[in-house]
Amino acid sequence: MTGERAVSPEAVDRLYKKLFDEAEKAGYHLGPDVEFTKELVRGLIVNEERYGYRACPCRLASGNRRDDLDIICPCDYRDSDLAEFDACYCGLYVSERIVKGEKDLQPIPERRPPEEERALAEIDAARQKPSAGLSLPVWRCKVCGYLCAREEPPGVCPICKADKDRFERFM
Repeated sequence: MTGERAVSPEAVDRLYKKLFDEAEKAGYHLGPDVEFTKELVRGLIVNEERYGYRACPCRLASGNRRDDLDIICPCDYRDSDLAEFDACYCGLYVSERIVKGEKDLQPIPERRPPEEERALAEIDAARQKPSAGLSLPVWRCKVCGYLCAREEPPGVCPICKADKDRFERFM
């Protein structure tokens, strides 16, 4: 790791505790293998220092926040992966079944579309117009699904604390 400073165990412990508390309050769970989970947390810290945002530690980030919005932790694919596979792609977030030991953590197939498909989806989304009859646009948090009707999305999602750029125009 040339040019990167080492991540202190204290920094990992602080972020782990914060993520753990936030996850539990929101009905999510971190992986029960604390050592493995803390390595993922360390990867989030490294990516935050490297890119300025917590890109998923198991995916290759571009370094361009706009291009990586879908893989900023918690990523856009977390809930779908949890519903289908009981864990997110990297295994940071897991279902209660895994926490209880009723199911083992298994490899998760990549759900993120290739870059070309993401670019086309972004063009299609930009073409969408707000529904007639609404006085304000409706914004959806891509992380947790929170909806709000206002001129601009909130600076931070009141539910999951995702930044403003994690919102998309819904209607």
